[in-house]
Amino acid sequence: MCGTKPQEHGFLRYEGKIYRPPSEAYSYILQATIGCSWNACTYCDMYRDKSFRVRDLPETLEDIQQAKLLHGTEVEKVFVADGDALVLPLETWEILLRECREAFPRLRRVSAYATAMNLLEKSPEELELLREWGLSLLYIGPESGDDVTLKRIAKGADFADHVEGARKAHIAGMKLSAIFLLGAGGIERSEEHRRESARLATAMDPRFVSLLTLTVIPGTPIAKLEEGGRFELPPVLELLRELRQFVQDANPSDAIFRTNHASNYLPLGGRLPRDRTRILEVLDGALSGEIPLTPEGARGL
Repeated sequence: MCGTKPQEHGFLRYEGKIYRPPSEAYSYILQATIGCSWNACTYCDMYRDKSFRVRDLPETLEDIQQAKLLHGTEVEKVFVADGDALVLPLETWEILLRECREAFPRLRRVSAYATAMNLLEKSPEELELLREWGLSLLYIGPESGDDVTLKRIAKGADFADHVEGARKAHIAGMKLSAIFLLGAGGIERSEEHRRESARLATAMDPRFVSLLTLTVIPGTPIAKLEEGGRFELPPVLELLRELRQFVQDANPSDAIFRTNHASNYLPLGGRLPRDRTRILEVLDGALSGEIPLTPEGARGL
């Protein structure tokens, strides 16, 4: 979901482009923050045209009331945007979650993007309160488990930080959706990237695991590295091998696995580890050329 600044969607106000995970396609998107508080990842241009700020609370509450008037009896899920809304202070979250519960009688889930830094900055008690008030799912994108790659893409957190953040979320009773990025290590770190990403997915033990494929976007720092010969995206078959290695090695307790993002060459779905063998068979078919890949022109962000 995206648009220009400012904008309205059925009288719902949004500032700038709005991004949400594929699984939030039918959610009410509540824009409580503008941009991303970190906004330094070298591959990402989602919020580079925004200066981070927390929206004025009365304005955000007005949006909830407007959504109540328009869609109140239909809303079952709320996704709180923008980039890492978990950064909001506890008192703001308390008000927003209370208002959402009152506005949407059928509400069953509230979710948001988060970073490992967001999780580490909040105490276990704060996270438990957020879960009690209704924030039940966090989307967190380590992108890689390889510390060298994490440093190069300026993620702001390392392997251990992501494991600790996930541990705190689990203790609070929150579900996690972990996102990894095929190709993030480039050709140089492809082996380390795929091996350590699988290890991190196992250690974080998320409820959901998604893999996207890196798209080098003009104007981003990683695009400048590519132009200067200091980064090279692996070819398609190597990206599929990264995916295969991840599926082979990742061992979460019971994760819903998806590669249904528009950036990917091969949409897959299942559970890990339960459906590992079946998913690997499909991947082997794609690597051998028996199963067609998504055409380049049909891929997107």
